[in-house]
Amino acid sequence: QVQLTESGGGLVQVGDSLRLSCIVSGLNFDTGTVAWFRQAPGKVPELVAAFIGDTAYYGDSVRGRFTISRVNAENTVLLEMNNLRPEDTANYYCRASRSKLRPGIIGFERYYNYWGQGTQVTVSS
Repeated sequence: QVQLTESGGGLVQVGDSLRLSCIVSGLNFDTGTVAWFRQAPGKVPELVAAFIGDTAYYGDSVRGRFTISRVNAENTVLLEMNNLRPEDTANYYCRASRSKLRPGIIGFERYYNYWGQGTQVTVSS
């Protein structure tokens, strides 16, 4: 069984940085897909960043500010968020699939089989 546990959220100021962690158990990173999504109140879920195997992908709104990385020995996927803006305020959560999803569909939650509870990020102006 794949389990995902997120942590690291909090209340920060505009321009601050924050690092989120997603501990993933039961998944082979080399053959699977792990993604960070976010959802703000009243908005649809948005892909933030993902690993398909070893290849990283980013959503348009965070490219250049956020970095996804992995610590394989700790089964952890990290999301480093820099230059945070009020519009980054959302619940951030991990989703995972045991298979490598095609890049064109990684933004759709229905293709993932596993997810965590999420961690709240609030950016105050």
